[in-house]
Amino acid sequence: MKFDERQLVQIAAIVKHGSATEAAKALGVSQPSISRTVAQLEQRLGEPLFVKGRRPLTPTPLGEIVAQHGLSILTASRKVSDAVTSYRQGNAGVVRLGGVPFFLDAIISRTIATYNSRHPDVRVDQSYGNLSELTGQLEADFLDLAITPLGQSTPPEGFEFVPLLRARNVIAARKHHPLVQKSVLSASDVTKYPWVAPLPGSPLLLDLHWILLTLGSNELAIRYSGGSLMSVVNYISETDALAILPHSVVFAMRHENRVAVVPLDVPQPKRVIGILTAAGAPMAPAVKRMAYHIQVEFASLAEAVERHERTIVWG
Repeated sequence: MKFDERQLVQIAAIVKHGSATEAAKALGVSQPSISRTVAQLEQRLGEPLFVKGRRPLTPTPLGEIVAQHGLSILTASRKVSDAVTSYRQGNAGVVRLGGVPFFLDAIISRTIATYNSRHPDVRVDQSYGNLSELTGQLEADFLDLAITPLGQSTPPEGFEFVPLLRARNVIAARKHHPLVQKSVLSASDVTKYPWVAPLPGSPLLLDLHWILLTLGSNELAIRYSGGSLMSVVNYISETDALAILPHSVVFAMRHENRVAVVPLDVPQPKRVIGILTAAGAPMAPAVKRMAYHIQVEFASLAEAVERHERTIVWG
C-alpha cells in the first residue's frame, strides 16, 4: 500500500497542533484540504485515525503510527531547508584550497582554524603546489582558491588575483645561533655555515641562488634539502644551519622561540602573495566567505610583519 507523503505530513501536523485549523496554518494549506486528507485516509484504511468527539483531536493507535512516519518526513524536510539556508549563507559547504607549502603550513592553516571555529560545518580540503600546478588545478576545477606568490603585476590570462602580502625573505637560524647574537654582520659570515635548501620548484630556491650570486660565492654548503616547513624548522633548531624563509613565516612562528632572523639584508624578490582564482568561475558562498576571511587576516598580518621589520637593525 503506497501513501502520499504530503498526506502523512498533514496527519502529523494535526497530531502536533491538536486541530485541523492549526495544522493548516502551520503547513500553509487550507483547512478543508486537511479535512479531506483525513477522510480519504480513513476511508482507505477502513478505520478512524482520530477519536471521534475528542478535542483537541486525539489520534487513535493507527493514527499515532501514521503521524510518526509523517513527522519523520516533516523533520527531514525541515533539515533539508535548514541545510540549504546554511549553504546559501556560507555556513556550510566545501572549500578546496591549495597553495605553496610553507605559507599554508605556517599561516593559512591557522587562518583556516579560526574560520572553522566560527563555521564548523564548512569542510576545507587543502593541497600543496607551486604556481604552475595551482593554475592547472584551478583550470580543471580541482581548486577553488590558490594561495601563491605572483611575480608580475597582472595574473596569467584567465585568472584573477587579490594581493595579500608583499614578499620578503630573511635568513633564518636557531634562536641562539652565533650570527643572531653577532652585533656586526658581513655577507661572508653566512657562507661559513651549512644551509638548508628549499623544496624543488619553490620560488625560494631561485631566491637562494640569487642571494648566492649577490654574496659573490660560488656555492653554499647544502646539508639538508627538500623538507617540509616543520622538518626545516626542526633541522635548523638543532644545528648551526641557515635557511631562506619568508619573513611572514618566521614571524608567524615567533611564539615558539625556536627560530630567529639573522639581520643581514638580502636581495628581495619582486613578488606578492595573494589569492588566485579562475576568472569567471562560479564561487560557492562558503568559498567567498573563506576568501574574505583570509583577506582580513592577512591585512592584520601584513601590518604586524612591517612593524617587526622596522624593529630589526639590518646589516
